[in-house]
Amino acid sequence: MGSVSLKIGDGTARFQRATLCSSAVNILMIFSVITTNLFALYAFTASPKHHQLLHHAHKNISVISEQVSLILREIDLSQKKLAQMEKELLGYESIDLSRPNIANELKLFLQRHQLPLGKDSRTGITEMVPSVGHSCEKSADLLSQYMSYKVSGPCPDDWSVAQKLILRGCEPLPRRRCFAKTVSKVGLYPFPVSLWKPVGNKTVNWSGLNCKNFECLNGKKLSRDCIGCFDLVNGYDNQRFVKSKSKNDFLVDDVLALGSGGIRIGLDIGGGSGSFAARMADRNVTVITNTLNIDAPFNEFIAARGLFPLYLSLDHRFPFYDNVFDLIHASSALDVGGKPEKLEFLMFDIDRVLRAGGLFWLDNFFCANEEKKQALTRLIERFGYKKLKWVVGEKVDSAGSGKPQVVLSAVLQKPVRA
Repeated sequence: MGSVSLKIGDGTARFQRATLCSSAVNILMIFSVITTNLFALYAFTASPKHHQLLHHAHKNISVISEQVSLILREIDLSQKKLAQMEKELLGYESIDLSRPNIANELKLFLQRHQLPLGKDSRTGITEMVPSVGHSCEKSADLLSQYMSYKVSGPCPDDWSVAQKLILRGCEPLPRRRCFAKTVSKVGLYPFPVSLWKPVGNKTVNWSGLNCKNFECLNGKKLSRDCIGCFDLVNGYDNQRFVKSKSKNDFLVDDVLALGSGGIRIGLDIGGGSGSFAARMADRNVTVITNTLNIDAPFNEFIAARGLFPLYLSLDHRFPFYDNVFDLIHASSALDVGGKPEKLEFLMFDIDRVLRAGGLFWLDNFFCANEEKKQALTRLIERFGYKKLKWVVGEKVDSAGSGKPQVVLSAVLQKPVRA
């Protein structure tokens, strides 16, 4: 079926057949055939006195054939080396759809489809190509498992498989032609009452999770930002953002005042159970909460509160246009694997979607040491943001090491750039 190359421009895979050096190969093959036939014609039509010359001619034919074969082998080897260099430089591998363990649905999804009327005059495209994460090749077997189902039947209850693929960089996932499992949403409250009412256990899908109810989750330290965060009555989230426990805890009203009344829409990165978005909704500010379902049904819980969850890993480019948000809130979830390069890419994407004059609220970011704090400070200063608030303190890392760590909280304003 051939190889399919992945082109990474926007984080997705564009599958196109590689054709490097094919023209040169065809020309050489044609030249070889013509040359051989000419020598053969000469051999059959030559007079006897030319027998000695024919003997030399046969030797020349053999030499030429060997040379042509050698050239073809060199071209083939060079083509393979070029393809490997391309993959190494661009950082992708190719998905071999001819493998026997690839699901038929995956093969069908990845097919290109020509536009029925040819080239589109507005976009310039001639075909529809599928989008799938470029790292999916590294998890081809798991991806094939995800794409194995009965068409038009119920989807397997395998959201945990999908999340595992996403965490491995296989994002976005391919679409499927099956019906996702439904959960009867019993006991949902109308908005805005829903913001601070307890969410019932029957409103979420507990499959693939160790806990099977919110009572179990309330006793766990899921992350630095989610310790009892599902308890909306007695948990800390009930007071968070409106009452401070330390100098690093900024209040929402104080931060909104810094925006001079221009805060209308925002994005909360790694927002846990959605309490930041709920506080903002109390103040008529719409906030999208970005989170995965790591050890808990965060997305369903946020939706049950009447808020907007965004199921997306931080390795994925934000699916928003440039300069659209008035406010972006982030905490220690910003620490993407402790890799400075990944944090730098993420910060540039945050800057991209935040409008000029908008606020970036860094909330209790844990720094493992002074060096990490200095590195983060240098990164932030590269963007030229105005420091409206900047507080460095110490907090006990209760969900991690259990030891005091340096904590940075800041409210920064994006400048207008030429």
